[in-house]
Amino acid sequence: MRSELCNRCGSCVGLSGGKIAFGDREGRYLPYLKEELTDEEHERLLNACSGKYFSFPEFNRHFYGDASHYHTYLGSYESLRTGFCTNEVIRRNSASGGLISSVLIYLLEKKKIDGAIVTRMSHDEPWLTEPFIATSKEDILEAAQSKYIITSVNEILAESRDFKGRLAYTGLPGQVQSVRKLQKAGDPAVANIAYILGPFYGNTLYFSSVKSFLRSYGEKDYHTINKLWFRHGEWPGNMRVEMKSGHSFELKKFHANYLIPFHIVKNSLYCTDLSNEFTDISGGDAWAPDYEQRGKGFSLVIGRTKKGEALLKDMMDEGWLSLEDITEEEAITMHSHGYDLKKRGSFIRIKFRKWTGRAIPDYGYRLKGFPLNRYFMEMAISFLFLVLGTRPARWFVEQLSPAFVGRIFEKSRTAWKRSTHSIKRKNLQ
Repeated sequence: MRSELCNRCGSCVGLSGGKIAFGDREGRYLPYLKEELTDEEHERLLNACSGKYFSFPEFNRHFYGDASHYHTYLGSYESLRTGFCTNEVIRRNSASGGLISSVLIYLLEKKKIDGAIVTRMSHDEPWLTEPFIATSKEDILEAAQSKYIITSVNEILAESRDFKGRLAYTGLPGQVQSVRKLQKAGDPAVANIAYILGPFYGNTLYFSSVKSFLRSYGEKDYHTINKLWFRHGEWPGNMRVEMKSGHSFELKKFHANYLIPFHIVKNSLYCTDLSNEFTDISGGDAWAPDYEQRGKGFSLVIGRTKKGEALLKDMMDEGWLSLEDITEEEAITMHSHGYDLKKRGSFIRIKFRKWTGRAIPDYGYRLKGFPLNRYFMEMAISFLFLVLGTRPARWFVEQLSPAFVGRIFEKSRTAWKRSTHSIKRKNLQ
């Protein structure tokens, strides 16, 4: 498979019995074959792969056939709400309103699950991520907050298969889609997964983003990283790196976003799922002036399945969550930039890719009929990613202060969003 279509979900590694592994995790982070697969193994792994093929209509019918609502951008759902976890410790240590962490802790304490598949920064290599099975509140809090570099959660499928008890699973859209493919096929590797949760998804960065960030501060050896956060502290958080030497570097989350165009994983640009449509419950930051001005972090919460909705209602009734209903229009407007990026931009980029004769992902549906100026806008974005992703561009930005670049990036992004607002919002509902 071409690397642009591999989302590094980890299923091929987790299901291969050691025959496939990831190489160059600080670089391209691609799976490679260590030992030949049997025809049966190859067929199983091919079925689990969501990078090349995942039919949204087919899996919507299979898992959400009785859903109360459906929207092309939002997916199937039972409810749309905004709010936060009422436990201040959980909320303060989470990326937005503490939704996913709170749900996992609730499930554990109510003995509805025995463990949760989550991701933390590695204990042995704290500059990389690692999946693990959390079995306590402390474990879950360790896994809280966003990780913007590549994660391969499904590497853990061999371990989770042998886990004694029921599991909750937390992953990004491509990882969740692979689990759904395995569930639909009745694969024993996912038989004990009882709940699927997931955050909203914009993009993933190569580890080169961390190396570049350090070089901008004059640090060349990432092996001396002691601790790495991408959203440290109070909402919306800061990118923070602590070195073994005692030095630390910190930059506002919105300023650290300058790393995106320089280090984005290309597959991110072909993913059409912003709100993690194939979960039981998904959630992300509630991006609206009213919530942003209040600080602390608020979540946009989507209850997708009947059991996910029942879980949310139980948590509200017991005072774990403070949530208020919102409309479809409010939910889409709150993430209008993201939906335009994923549901319009991705399909335009896929079309551009097809025109060049390269392999494209098959999602079982296509969105089209976008205005001509939206195509021109996407051409400008694609050109920007192409230029800024080059070594000279990366080298140049590393010579500048991250704080300075971050401020310029945020101002430029705000100006860009303002100038393209009418194009992106047109017919968005």
